Amino acid sequence: MTSRERVLASLNHGTPDRIPVDLGGTAVTGVHISCVAALRDHYGLEKRPVKLHEPYQMLGWIDDDLKEAMGIDVEGVLPYKSMFGFANENWKMWRTGWGQEVLVPEMFHVSYDTNGDTLIYPEGDMSVPPSARMPKGFYFFDTIVRQPPIEEDKLDPADNLEEFGPVEDAYLAQLSKAAPEAASKGRGVIAGFGGTAFGDIALVPAPFLKHPRGIRDVTEWYMSTHSRRDFIHKVFERQCEMALANLEKIHAAVGGAADVVFVCGTDFGTQTSSFCSVQTFRDLYMPYYKQVNGWIHKHTAWKTFKHSCGAVEKFMEGFIESGFDVINPVQCSAAGMDPAGLKAKYGGRLVFWGGGVDTQKTLPFGTPSEVRRQVLERCEVFSKNGGFVFNTVHNIQARTPVENILAMIGAVQEFNSDNSKETHA
Repeated sequence: MTSRERVLASLNHGTPDRIPVDLGGTAVTGVHISCVAALRDHYGLEKRPVKLHEPYQMLGWIDDDLKEAMGIDVEGVLPYKSMFGFANENWKMWRTGWGQEVLVPEMFHVSYDTNGDTLIYPEGDMSVPPSARMPKGFYFFDTIVRQPPIEEDKLDPADNLEEFGPVEDAYLAQLSKAAPEAASKGRGVIAGFGGTAFGDIALVPAPFLKHPRGIRDVTEWYMSTHSRRDFIHKVFERQCEMALANLEKIHAAVGGAADVVFVCGTDFGTQTSSFCSVQTFRDLYMPYYKQVNGWIHKHTAWKTFKHSCGAVEKFMEGFIESGFDVINPVQCSAAGMDPAGLKAKYGGRLVFWGGGVDTQKTLPFGTPSEVRRQVLERCEVFSKNGGFVFNTVHNIQARTPVENILAMIGAVQEFNSDNSKETHA
């Protein structure tokens, strides 16, 4: 099988010749720039700076030579603009706080405060307050909440819709080139278009807007999903209308070049519990997910991808009923997220994209043998009867030992090789 064929087989719950692998296809299946550089060095690839395509989490672009070396089967069509509102174009050199030289977009502008923290600006405009901070000695940015004082009688849903609107012609032009180019690589293509992430808490503070209005504080937003339910519905209703109109234009530009579309990254789970009840999910979020997924399934061949960290087993039926085809990152260390139980109950109805190895403990802090053992165990469980794309549980973080990343890659290859031998025995 080609890479794309095995990804499509997995998406359709078939059994491919081997487990397909995604590393770097999305902003939730990515690799920190420091690890990308370490991997390039290990494989003896050409010495060149890594492109920082997602500065919020400091994720590095994985070039084709490294994809080939690691056996990656998925190609990503990444958003036109970063989390800070500037386009990924016209690259320039920048040195990180830990001394790594990387390439960043032209409008990537930062300053440094008296503590040595790095401050970054929305749309690269340094005349407005910064929207995120990377503390000295840290490896990614934290959003700076810029919540204006809330006057209850003046709250307007339009203020929380400022970032949503008709898709830009420049973005459509970029997609019409980027999607076919991604498809030409022979890998399965996952694309993130934006605009369909209802209540994604990473987006609520709007680090991409110069002067965000409305409800922009994380705590205030969560409380509002209960105390201002009508307000949130009005935001979601209008957002959904615009998303459907934009999807029609986006599909005209992309067509069959994409195989999977990243619909939403709203997290519903914590390590041990959830951010809302199942009933709240069904009342507040599901109506809009069903509309978006319904449009996609009616008008395209795309599969729909839902990201949610944490203990989300109790939401799985709701995800399925909402029309999602794929669940990520499959955080097996969270409460109720036993791999075997998830696969047995939902494996015929949801594709598991992730869950291959824990990125909180095992991958960054375990030994290579511990990494190998967990990867082999997870592959055994999740690959049964297909419906599995290998990825870690969320992004590979900074300071993850390259030996452990290599042990992970080697374990997947070992499993695929052994499985292939059994299949052809």
